[in-house]
Amino acid sequence: MQPNKQKKVIEELLHHADIKINGDRPFDIQVHNDALYGRVLSQGSLGFGEAYMDGWWDCESIDEMIAHILRAEIQKKVGKGKLALHILKAMFFNAQNFTKAWKVGQVHYDVGNDLYKKMLDDRMVYTCGYWDKTQNLNEAQEAKLDLVCKKIGLKKDDTILDIGCGWGSFVKFAAERYGAKAVGVNNSKEQCKLGKEKCAGLSVEIRLQDYRKIPESEKFDHIVSLGMFEHVGYKNYRQYMEIAERHLKDDGLFLLHTIGGNTSVKATDPWIDKYIFPNSMLPSPKQVTTAIEGLFVMEDWHNFGADYDKTLMAWYDNFLHSWDSLKSQYDERFFRMWKFYLLSCAGSFRSRQNQLWQIVLSKKGVKNGYKRLS
Repeated sequence: MQPNKQKKVIEELLHHADIKINGDRPFDIQVHNDALYGRVLSQGSLGFGEAYMDGWWDCESIDEMIAHILRAEIQKKVGKGKLALHILKAMFFNAQNFTKAWKVGQVHYDVGNDLYKKMLDDRMVYTCGYWDKTQNLNEAQEAKLDLVCKKIGLKKDDTILDIGCGWGSFVKFAAERYGAKAVGVNNSKEQCKLGKEKCAGLSVEIRLQDYRKIPESEKFDHIVSLGMFEHVGYKNYRQYMEIAERHLKDDGLFLLHTIGGNTSVKATDPWIDKYIFPNSMLPSPKQVTTAIEGLFVMEDWHNFGADYDKTLMAWYDNFLHSWDSLKSQYDERFFRMWKFYLLSCAGSFRSRQNQLWQIVLSKKGVKNGYKRLS
């Protein structure tokens, strides 16, 4: 296809999203290299994201541009061949098996604690905040942690397992505020190292351990998993739920906090997979309910996905304002990659293509019914 024709095709696609090439609105795209059009047509979202990293285009408001694109669903018209190959790979290979499950920790969560200290809230919570009646990121994250504790009815001396505990933000909060005894498991060396330092002196144990390696004899009053299910993979959803059921006491509650998608998929966005979250994917409601069938009673399903837009924009503001103190450790291409990651994800939640769910599960049903405390 000739370059001029490639440009016309892209212009027509962007027209459906009310985006103009070299327009004067914040969400219009500014093209610096005309080779962008062929790259996007042949490589889809991977080529689009890499072209931004290479400086081929800019946009004043990437988050709003992505929201426009996703609302118009023009991504379905680009790069179908490349995405089909990605899906086939996901169908025939278990990208989240025990060996490969450690890759996301190495690529993303071990990228540098200094970066996350600057970007996140004071407690270093790397999941969606709860912005109801809150004014800033610190308040929103504390509100989310407290919301989780209230939803599971956490009490003093309760034992709790956090699957995918990050830097220990939840287990630290649960021990400090509620007097719980907590165990957190994680596959990121850097997160575990810092998490142990942050939780020193508390009734908290943080382990560098895959959730499939938790000793079978261990039982907990409650289990939580905040932002880890996105790394499990559809081939492992059922096993994940079986493990949670095995380690939960009969009268306990399991709270699953996860990003989700509106449709069932078997692969993630190729750019996100390559640069941000290797081997990740977002579950659908159908995939979640299929995985829990016969194991758990669904007690509560709470969607506050719009709050992730606010959370991501707060992270981006922190990252941007801290860049001068970070750029000696990271290059300009990393800066553009990380900026595109945060802002494009914000756009995905703003368009309501992505959701954030907190799901409360019991093994045998809460006597007299579950009542949400918030």
